[in-house]
Amino acid sequence: MNDNDNLKEPPMVEAILRASLKAEFSMPSDPLICSLLRTLAATKPSGNFLELGSGTGLSTAWILDGMDHDSSLITVDNDESLLSILRKHLGHDSRLKVVCADGDDYLRSLYLETFDFIFADTWSGKYRLLDETLKLLKPSGLYVIDDMLPQPNWPEGHGEKVADLIAKLERNENIRMTKMSWASGIILVTKI
Repeated sequence: MNDNDNLKEPPMVEAILRASLKAEFSMPSDPLICSLLRTLAATKPSGNFLELGSGTGLSTAWILDGMDHDSSLITVDNDESLLSILRKHLGHDSRLKVVCADGDDYLRSLYLETFDFIFADTWSGKYRLLDETLKLLKPSGLYVIDDMLPQPNWPEGHGEKVADLIAKLERNENIRMTKMSWASGIILVTKI
């Protein structure tokens, strides 16, 4: 491989990974998914972005790396200790708004907002309040979810929740979707 900027990790990724390990955070986003998020983010110039489930900021760093300077990102998580890692490494970015809140409550507060790109990496916006989340998506906007393939950390019965979610998306006539059995399993949706 050459030393191309397209192949490089965003500058803060290594530091976020080290801090995540130190904090014993065991659910960082898959690096392949993060790279895809960066590429998809680049397709939405001057975009309004929403990330549900910030964690320590690994996927946030990649999304920011794909965004242009006229875009903005709101990232939401309910764990202040994880968000403190994110803020330490990414909080200087003026395009970023970090929100510590219950995801369901925050989603309900956004009913007048619209987004060009939504990455739902938690229960809120994926398994809960899916319809409400898709209403926040602009036409031709992107909705991305991961962890759709069996994962070792899935609780008992989670496979059925995934199957139900996929079936619900498949029945939605207002979207087009692609299911990818790649990395942790990703579904890419656009609103028509």
